[in-house]
Amino acid sequence: MEIEFKFCIPPERLAAVQTAARRGTHAQIRMEARYFDTSDAALSSRGIAFRLRREGDQWVQTVKALGNGPLDREEHNVDRGPAHATGPAPEPNPELHAGTVAGTRLLNALQAAKGALTETYGTEMDRVTRDIAFKGGVVELALDTGRVIAHRGTPQHKEARICELELELKAGSLAGLAAIATRWATRHGLFLSTVSKAERGERLLAARWAKPATKDAPMKANGPRKQFLNGLELQRAAVAHCLQQILANASEMVEGGGDEEHVHQLRIGIRRLRTALRELAPLAPGAFHPAWEPPLVDVFQRLGQLRDRGQVLQASLAELRDAGAPALDVTVAGEQAHGPSAAAIVRTPAFQAALIALMAFTAQGHSALATGEEALGAKDTRRLLQKRLRRLHSKVSKGAKGFAALPAEEQHRLRKQLKRLRYLTEFVAPALDADGESLLASLQPALVALGKLNDERVAHALCGEIAATDPKAWFGVGWLAARQALTVAACEKALAHIADLPRLRKAGKH
Repeated sequence: MEIEFKFCIPPERLAAVQTAARRGTHAQIRMEARYFDTSDAALSSRGIAFRLRREGDQWVQTVKALGNGPLDREEHNVDRGPAHATGPAPEPNPELHAGTVAGTRLLNALQAAKGALTETYGTEMDRVTRDIAFKGGVVELALDTGRVIAHRGTPQHKEARICELELELKAGSLAGLAAIATRWATRHGLFLSTVSKAERGERLLAARWAKPATKDAPMKANGPRKQFLNGLELQRAAVAHCLQQILANASEMVEGGGDEEHVHQLRIGIRRLRTALRELAPLAPGAFHPAWEPPLVDVFQRLGQLRDRGQVLQASLAELRDAGAPALDVTVAGEQAHGPSAAAIVRTPAFQAALIALMAFTAQGHSALATGEEALGAKDTRRLLQKRLRRLHSKVSKGAKGFAALPAEEQHRLRKQLKRLRYLTEFVAPALDADGESLLASLQPALVALGKLNDERVAHALCGEIAATDPKAWFGVGWLAARQALTVAACEKALAHIADLPRLRKAGKH
């Protein structure tokens, strides 16, 4: 199991990073790798990378697979002998990884594959390595620059740039690794990315570079659970689950391939994480650091402003045109050009530092609780979560009965409570009775209806701003105000069909 942070390097910062990486004792090596998969993508579809790499004068065969958290990777390396300038590369041999976690996943995937193992793409890069010592430990720095190549020597030849910095814990505490990662990221403007070299190669083979936005989903149990998770275990699992959505969408944005849906799903991921930090904090007092919250709030709000003037306003303008509104001269891109882009917002040092700290928290072996208190055991964790679910469900049920009569601020507060109920239910989904899925399904229509109401109110306010310089926008102001009663009624109807609260299974049952 390797624990590492991987950062992308902005082109304008590369020279400074190269100078810093070569400071003191360091080594430089030329690497050329060949990656393999089956015609039906049996490996890449399971998050497995299998390669042969020439590292200086040696061939090394490696398999990598996903770990249990955003910092963890299962990896196994096998020495395949000396590499000669004119000699051929060894043939890939998956059986050499038998008996390891990553190797077992590799062999199982190949057993289920429908196609033969073939070379898919390759990499050519220079690596600079050096050890960074900290009190009680060592971190290995690796600076990689080069390219990924697909369809080599054919008219379909494609390549992509490699320019990344990896910091891997070799010995010592995770806190030491996180401190060094934060220092390098802040000093050099680095940003986290989950896009590996293998994935860059796979994207060159695909029809499009960017991946679709990653959406949220209920947590799942890894195999049969013999007992309910204790407080700290559940905290780590929930944070790791949220980070999967956050890091996947943020990576697409900072890599230049994200769109409005990536922004939307990143904001959902941040809201889910903030729910976890709020609702699960009592499970292990002091485990969540208060410094994590402000950068999350800042990025969430700033991305929300972009979304309001982009996706929400444009959707409302389309509806207004269909309703017969006069055309408005609104250039959303021009308005956004005055402020930072979504990618620039995500790259801010404070947000990157918070992500580093959160990723370190999810890894096994995290330091003891800051308060000196003990985490709740499985039984008490179950009891507290049932209480918090009951409290949220009660608030939502109470507000739903008189929703139309509530002030707009209270209606918006109910929407946030409904979201927290959904996310908390998703966090404990593996321990819920069978009707847990029924509750989640019943929440969705209400969430959609309240989301529509919120978007219409945002659009109403924006039309009011536009009307100050373009009187034609008054049509939108009036039209959106007139339909608000219908939208509120739709919300009240959807809220009336929320299912009863399910119970958590007792500890020890599965």
